[in-house]
Amino acid sequence: MVAFSPAIIIGNLTADPKLTYTDGGAALLKFGIASNHYYRDKDDEKQEKTSFFDVAAWRYLAEDSASVLEKGVGVIVQGRLEQRTWEADDGTKRSKVELIADHIGVLTRSIEDFTRKRRGEGGSQASTASPRAKQAEPALEKDPF
Repeated sequence: MVAFSPAIIIGNLTADPKLTYTDGGAALLKFGIASNHYYRDKDDEKQEKTSFFDVAAWRYLAEDSASVLEKGVGVIVQGRLEQRTWEADDGTKRSKVELIADHIGVLTRSIEDFTRKRRGEGGSQASTASPRAKQAEPALEKDPF
């Protein structure tokens, strides 16, 4: 029986993500997310608590996400929680829980400029879209309604 612990985490990347490849050629993207929780204490003072999460994304999700994610970008990550165990150099057993991403969405509130690198023949091509570009909107000649 396989345990499945679904989770959704919303927060900001704590550092630029790191893309690596396994010996078999599978892409692996690792990054951290800081997620803030706001609440009122017993004196009705606003408080903030920050939690930190490690995220891993595989294959196409890893490669596609690596081309747009960077430190500070807001994301929503949906996936499953998985515990990983290993032995440290000093012989002690270590473990941690990671969010294994199934879906990663960039929060538009954190986008100032967006460049997507596309896979294609002969290398990568880049296209740029700037959602906050200061362009005048076209004037309507007549009311369309």
